[in-house]
Amino acid sequence: MPELSLAAQAVMDAAVGAYEPNVVYEHQISIAAALRAAADQMSNHHSRAYLYSLADSLKLKAIADELEAQ
Repeated sequence: MPELSLAAQAVMDAAVGAYEPNVVYEHQISIAAALRAAADQMSNHHSRAYLYSLADSLKLKAIADELEAQ
């Protein structure tokens, strides 16, 4: 199994690392779904900061992709 990027590992550590050292795949899928929902909300805003939100939402989706691929 490939190692997670620093960003994806930080998300996993923040979400469940302190409570359950042996994280199972189902946790990663749930976290990925939550990241996608947050990213979708960010990219739906229509403001001056839209491009920043869009870029940040793409980063969140990339982390979600990585977690799902594990």
